[in-house]
Amino acid sequence: MLTDLLILNTAVADFRSSEFDFVEKLAGKGGLARCKTEDMPAYSQQQYKGWIDSGKATAGGPGNTAPLVAKAGLKTAVGVNLGKGNFDGLDASGRFFYDTMTANKVDMSATVAHPSLPTGTTFVYDKPCGDRGGIAYFPNANNDFDFKYFKAAVDKLSPKMVYYMYSGLSDRGDANGGKDLADFMMWCRSKGITTTADSHTLGGNPEQLIESKASVAEYKMLEPLLPELDIFFTSYDEARMIENTLGEKGKYLNISEEKYIVHFLEFLSERFWRKCKEARVFGVTVKDGAFVIYKDAQGNVAGPEKVTSRFMFGNVIDLVGAGDSFRAGFVTYIIANIEKFRNGKIEIAHAVQMANLFASLYVKAPLNNRYSNIGKYEKMFNVVSRDLKIQTFEELVAAVRD
Repeated sequence: MLTDLLILNTAVADFRSSEFDFVEKLAGKGGLARCKTEDMPAYSQQQYKGWIDSGKATAGGPGNTAPLVAKAGLKTAVGVNLGKGNFDGLDASGRFFYDTMTANKVDMSATVAHPSLPTGTTFVYDKPCGDRGGIAYFPNANNDFDFKYFKAAVDKLSPKMVYYMYSGLSDRGDANGGKDLADFMMWCRSKGITTTADSHTLGGNPEQLIESKASVAEYKMLEPLLPELDIFFTSYDEARMIENTLGEKGKYLNISEEKYIVHFLEFLSERFWRKCKEARVFGVTVKDGAFVIYKDAQGNVAGPEKVTSRFMFGNVIDLVGAGDSFRAGFVTYIIANIEKFRNGKIEIAHAVQMANLFASLYVKAPLNNRYSNIGKYEKMFNVVSRDLKIQTFEELVAAVRD
């Protein structure tokens, strides 16, 4: 069976509520805290089921990405651990995640029902003021990610691209200082598979960590991983923390955001592209688009350059998953043009605008129907590649729907 995209790890059910104010004590303002299973709040499976039925849950991790790529018409699969339980073999959160994926035509044949650990769970503090609240993440079954099993899934599904999310959030997946994941990606590349992975905002409060120039242990795991990735995107805050961990701490603290991002991408490419001959794209997402540096298959490097989003109109409903949906659009474009990416030169601005389009359509969709605005690739590419006279979000949605 041939697959376009296989996304691995970090299956979670995201529960959002203004009642979860305990989260910011763990994560800080807008940050993420990686917590232990034994510290999970003592909610029952019926409580989780009640929240799911009342629309307070969304499928996170691959759930922010896989259905979007599938809706664009690509054959998409997810390989994850879910908790075993009494809801047709899975716990309530695992059943919700599984059913959400299959309802959106995502192949779930690489699912593992973990016998002892529950499905990964995230509590998102839904702040009344509308700002992005903190996130408390309990890896649970994700912590026991087994590369041996998922190598078999790769062999079975034969994907064009493997996407691992997220580096830094799984004890077993990140074992040996990230070298196990790097070796897995090297193995994928040896089979002619394009590779991508991302990290999450790690370590607690980003503002405090950046200002204090602190290293974040989880970002150290990128050291062996980045040479094995064909595609890597991060956020501006993460870029600061990554360089504080891998580079010169705070040397470029007092320059503008744009100048810093240019420096950061030059730093990454010079450090991690030295021995690579394949096409590569690294980037940093910002509020109105992304900066990218691109090396084509002939070794020509373009950038760093900014690609400003053409799809800013419309009101944001929820920013959780914005980066994941951006990456969904980017990898959709790359996979649709995979031979040109591997052997020639792509229109990098089109790839980024496709990512911008996916992200805009996702964060402005209702929480109970987050995938509703995504159209088939041909429709989406028509919007990206042509100078259509679109002036409202409603016109944009109409343009990408069949």
